[in-house]
Amino acid sequence: MGDSCANRPSALRRRATFSGVRSLTVQPASGGSATACSSALTASSSREPGQPNGLHTTHSKSKHEKEEKRKRRNDHSGRLSCHQHQQSLLSSSSGFSNYRGILNWCVVMLVLSNSRLFLENLLKYGILVDPIQVLSLFVKDPYSWPAACLVIVSNVFILAALYTERQLSKGSLSEQVGLLVHSVNLSIILCFPAVVVLLVPSISPVGGVFALGTYTILLLKLYSYKDVNRWCRELSSIKVKTLSRSNSCPSAPPVIGVDQIVCYPGNLTIRDLYYFVFAPTLCYELNFPRSPKIRMSFLLRRLLEMLFLTQMLVALTQQWMVPIIQSSMKPLEEMDLSRMMERLLRLAVPNHLLWLMFFYWFFHSSLNFTAELLRFGDRQFYKDWWNAETVTYFWQNWNIPVHKWCLRHFYCPLLRKGFSKMVSQSAVFFLSAFFHEYLMSVPLRMFRLWAFMGMMAQLPLAWLVTRFLRGNYGNAAVWISLIIGQPIAVLMYVHDYYVLHNGQEIH
Repeated sequence: MGDSCANRPSALRRRATFSGVRSLTVQPASGGSATACSSALTASSSREPGQPNGLHTTHSKSKHEKEEKRKRRNDHSGRLSCHQHQQSLLSSSSGFSNYRGILNWCVVMLVLSNSRLFLENLLKYGILVDPIQVLSLFVKDPYSWPAACLVIVSNVFILAALYTERQLSKGSLSEQVGLLVHSVNLSIILCFPAVVVLLVPSISPVGGVFALGTYTILLLKLYSYKDVNRWCRELSSIKVKTLSRSNSCPSAPPVIGVDQIVCYPGNLTIRDLYYFVFAPTLCYELNFPRSPKIRMSFLLRRLLEMLFLTQMLVALTQQWMVPIIQSSMKPLEEMDLSRMMERLLRLAVPNHLLWLMFFYWFFHSSLNFTAELLRFGDRQFYKDWWNAETVTYFWQNWNIPVHKWCLRHFYCPLLRKGFSKMVSQSAVFFLSAFFHEYLMSVPLRMFRLWAFMGMMAQLPLAWLVTRFLRGNYGNAAVWISLIIGQPIAVLMYVHDYYVLHNGQEIH
């Protein structure tokens, strides 16, 4: 076309002045007509000040790109030098810490390897999951529930502790007599369920563990209840009239305007004591931190997790653990060392996986569900024990409720009485070893001390790891002790139990 923009001299330029915007230089594209170019400029110049200017934006981007290209053409430093002083990412001195991809790879490999074992298990044994068999572990007779009745009887000891504290607050009992009554009450809590479990054959091992576990928790709670109320009376005797919290275990203040602060002896009520009994803690306080409301979505998620993980724990135990244990029920004296190690390694992986699932089910799902239901504010039930570089750090962080109780009511009182840290720490491990053996030997009705020796062995292990291993090596040692140590105790107890009850069948 004769009047096309392409036929005009290349130096010819048009300027379009926009209202409120700086003037731009526009170069018509080749192939477009002069009329089209003129109309485009006219339309652009007729825009309102507030309307978007597409031509201006496009040209700005084009100008910016041209400037970038010109800088790259004139920049010779990138062509002359492309290296700088830096470390490889996997070197410890690089400071790199984002290994999320490697962690995902480890999870994928773990799933694939265990999937292969699970498929082999299905092909060899078939489907072994039986919910009815699970119920028989708790009750031998569907019309007799001795373990549940034993748990109900525990209310007598709760009320006895409350009555004793009320009498002490009134001055009807002296401190010495009150201490004697509490000691008798706590001793009965420790011995009474053990005697019942040993003498009543209808209580199954699982039911016995449930009943003894409940009484053990109650024992620790009532001991804390006794101590805190005694501390309150001691503070009252030195003219401290009000106490909102126990100074030995400080926590966050309650939400003002939601819960009223309770002072001693106003805490000596049935409502207060039973709230503490059901709360997910072993340490008593007059005023627990409380959340403002119950979050139904959070509560529902934890409930679904509990139901799902319960089914997974039962199914994996029946399908995976039981066949391995049954196939291993050969007398130890008839096996060589290699056979024993092969049996142990076969049991280590499923046992450790079930232990991790139980940890999440109990310490995260169950305790958070209970805390949300009771609006209990302190949700720190565990810390980062998986990063433990020492055995001591693991035991201090994997079970925070028990650790707080031991620190508050056992370890610190021993230090205040003049005992050394080493002696106090050994006493804490001794107490833990006693309760581990108590919860294993009594329900199984046999005394082998495997759990007791396993816990006491943590003392030299903790010294060795702390003395000779550091960093990742220490963390690896902790994980190895968890993966290998627990299956040894499980295997020994299960073996002795089967030998005791099915000795002729094994031989």
